[in-house]
Amino acid sequence: MDAPDFSHERAAAARGARRVVGVDEVGRGPLAGPVTAAAVLLDPACVPEGIADSKRLTAARRAALARELAACAVVSVVHVSVEEIDALNILAASERAMCRAVAALPEAPDHALIDGNRVPQGLSCGAEAIVGGDARALSIAAASIAAKVARDALMRDLAAAHPGYGWETNMGYASRQHLAALQDLGVTPHHRRSFAPVHKILYQGGRVSL
Repeated sequence: MDAPDFSHERAAAARGARRVVGVDEVGRGPLAGPVTAAAVLLDPACVPEGIADSKRLTAARRAALARELAACAVVSVVHVSVEEIDALNILAASERAMCRAVAALPEAPDHALIDGNRVPQGLSCGAEAIVGGDARALSIAAASIAAKVARDALMRDLAAAHPGYGWETNMGYASRQHLAALQDLGVTPHHRRSFAPVHKILYQGGRVSL
């Protein structure tokens, strides 16, 4: 697969956009923890080498690139809580996270490149959706790295407070260990109650762990 490049950013610039950001989210699928989004404005003169879709990188490489991005790019990362996910639904919560990430940038962008097939409603700038954008556009790939590293760090912190669910390795996804712990230890405040495996345990009278 070809590496992501600046072609989408250059095309937006040719249409008059001066500040073009990439936006991506991580954490739609897990049973626990927030959904996290990042918006990244890259400096074309200072792009860390090796930026790629975060899923294609090792954890150590993602962490190193996130540090480089923090030093030479404008990066905004936001988390949308479990409570909001349950109140809205995961798709709406993911789009809210992306909108907040763009809004949290220190200077409003002119255009946003969004990973996926939908442009979130409520963005503060023009935007386009790019299917597979994290493998095609450098700014989106950078956002995928920033979001993934931030969410993984948060899940490791939550794992220390709620041992047994394996969040330090499964990051809240429905691994065998996580599903077994839900049955044995119960549901924590960080579980998404609207997601079927969690809802089923609660409905069946599973123990709620505070």
